[in-house]
Amino acid sequence: MDRRTLLKVAAAASAALAGSPGIPLASRLFTSPLGVNLLRPPGALAEDRFTSTCIRCGRCVEICPYHCIAMLDLRHGLNAGTPLIQVQNIPCFLCMKCVHVCPTGALQPLPQSAVRMGTAVVNQFTCISWIGTALCRTCFDKCPFKGSAITLEELKPVVHAAHCTGCGLCTYACPVTAPDGFKAVNVQPPLEEV
Repeated sequence: MDRRTLLKVAAAASAALAGSPGIPLASRLFTSPLGVNLLRPPGALAEDRFTSTCIRCGRCVEICPYHCIAMLDLRHGLNAGTPLIQVQNIPCFLCMKCVHVCPTGALQPLPQSAVRMGTAVVNQFTCISWIGTALCRTCFDKCPFKGSAITLEELKPVVHAAHCTGCGLCTYACPVTAPDGFKAVNVQPPLEEV
């Protein structure tokens, strides 16, 4: 089975699971090769090109002043040694130092506002502003592009995908963690074309 067919089968399985009541809601919202809140560094090529272009040198990990980039270990098979950011633990502060040390172009230099590591998604079933249990604007306050990437509409956070960099500062700062382990705002990595 080639990769494209495998991705089509995985997408169909994800769509089937989306209606399954046994799968936690936050898990049903996200389907990607990496997973919710697991992102490639800024400027990364599309996933298939990234994994074939990255030489696993670790320079991006070494240069990151915030220590948000880590390398995947051997449990990740062919992805072992590639860089990943777990924004729920440490977000990307968009310093852009990693893109300038990448020797292969797996990370491309971009202006901060053009970075698209993923897109934040507010879970309206767990966000305390959306369910009305409290007034919270933490994700809005922490967003480096507040007013464009995240706005407040009737005091509820709304993400505008066209302006969201996917840096994860909103996820990291979110005070709500649901029983399934996800925050009330999470970052969906870019989906591959199937």
